[in-house]
Amino acid sequence: MAVPAAAKVARALAVSAAVLVLLWCVHFRGGLSLGSPTNKGLIFNVHPVLMLIGFIVLGSEAIMSYKILPWSHDTNKMVHMLLHSVALFLGSVGIYAAFKFHNESGVDNLYSLHSWVGLGTISLYGIQWLLGITTFFFPGASPTVRRRMLPWHVRSGLVVYVLALLAAELGSWRSSPSFRPAALAGTARKPCW
Repeated sequence: MAVPAAAKVARALAVSAAVLVLLWCVHFRGGLSLGSPTNKGLIFNVHPVLMLIGFIVLGSEAIMSYKILPWSHDTNKMVHMLLHSVALFLGSVGIYAAFKFHNESGVDNLYSLHSWVGLGTISLYGIQWLLGITTFFFPGASPTVRRRMLPWHVRSGLVVYVLALLAAELGSWRSSPSFRPAALAGTARKPCW
């Protein structure tokens, strides 16, 4: 079974985005660290890297894996679940890094649209993951319930994925130097968008 061209393009774009964000955080923003006592920005740099790799790159792979991998249904299902598990773990560490940076730097938490959309997204992602595990893996529902749940699982998973894309776009928009109006420079409270 050949990998569809659209999947190849999606993978190339995902890898390119991950490389660019990693380059931006390491080369232009000084690196990554979950425990820097002198440069708190290094703690924050972990956030965009893990969120992008977790939710966008691995989330995309998990969605595509179910349909494009050449293995058996059960193997593809296991890969799908494992990729989502790793994505949720990386997303959780990414959220932790953002909260840790804010708390150690004296910045308010949850003050922007990006924060609220992101928190809602990771919450829905966790609920979707938990329902998927209990319905399709352990303990697993009856075949009738699985059949009824599958369309809901697929559609709600795509909605959560689109929300992850929205949160990523809002985060990258907020990080843009051209985004911050000069009138707000130096104010203690950041703009709420």
